[in-house]
Amino acid sequence: MKRLHTTDPSDNSAMTRPFTVNPEQDHLLLRIVVVLALLLIGLPLIANAYWVKILTSAFICAIAASGVGLLYRQLGLVCLSQYALMGVGGWITLRIYHAWAWPFEACILAAAMGGSVVGMLAGLPALRLRGIYLALATLMMAGAFQIFIAAINFPDGGPGLSGRAIDGVRLIMSRPAWAESDVAFLRYVIACLALALCLIEVHRRSKVGRTWALIRKGDTTALSAGVNIMFYQTWAFGLSGLLAGSAGGLLASAIGRLDGRAFTASESILMFALTIVAGVYNWFGALIAGLLLRAFPALLSDLGVSAYVAMMFFGVALLHALITAPRGIAGQIASTTAAIRHYFRQRKI
Repeated sequence: MKRLHTTDPSDNSAMTRPFTVNPEQDHLLLRIVVVLALLLIGLPLIANAYWVKILTSAFICAIAASGVGLLYRQLGLVCLSQYALMGVGGWITLRIYHAWAWPFEACILAAAMGGSVVGMLAGLPALRLRGIYLALATLMMAGAFQIFIAAINFPDGGPGLSGRAIDGVRLIMSRPAWAESDVAFLRYVIACLALALCLIEVHRRSKVGRTWALIRKGDTTALSAGVNIMFYQTWAFGLSGLLAGSAGGLLASAIGRLDGRAFTASESILMFALTIVAGVYNWFGALIAGLLLRAFPALLSDLGVSAYVAMMFFGVALLHALITAPRGIAGQIASTTAAIRHYFRQRKI
């Protein structure tokens, strides 16, 4: 019989408990894999070529949004530089690919590591700042990246550090042979999203997750339990940056090249806002955030409605989430599903 354990953050002894298996958490990991496996199989069968590309971009953004949700849910920290970290991952991927022609997975791994390092550097202000001050600090980083990338742009096969081809032929990044088609690459991205969400859940159920819960209760509580706050906060920012960096690498390979004008600071703000609207307290909130970022504007365009209308909708949705639905769309879906399940159980009784 499996032994259960609680993760009550007010219980300091949770820090020293051995790792035990919680059947409900096991089911959660299984649900993540099953749902995304169904998407991996089903979506390419019903989506046309245009929507395959849109959904690929949406799921890539969902990987980065999961890192935003991790910081906000576990530590209550606002990060407004996540889209810039995607740009960092994209730049590293393109530079390594064009300079040394590394294998595809090696380029993505390098992008993830680079995003993690920069993410940890971005998280250093969190050791002293909170709330709006931390948000402004990370936003300044996103603005700095916007200026930097506008000046040097993304590598396209040229020489030197920047890798820019001034007068020569501009190259694009190729996909691996086994994921060369748009459909195959969509499936690959969905598999990466499943891996990212499972990685977050494994962290949440481990000693690291219990430590993050203590830190969120307050520095005094964490210090009294002997927590190294600097180490674990840096860990969280590093994990968030790793997810953003890998998403940037996938985006670079999905498109083949990147444009510096797309990585504005406003995109990082929008990603954070829509992650809150989608919901950070349920695993599929990141999936909804990615769809809101990329699929919803595309749907409006398909219907003949200006994509700018989406910004009006996003503003209203954010106010609704902050005032009446703090658990976001995902939380409302989970509550409705639980209520329906409870109703049918009562009917059986």
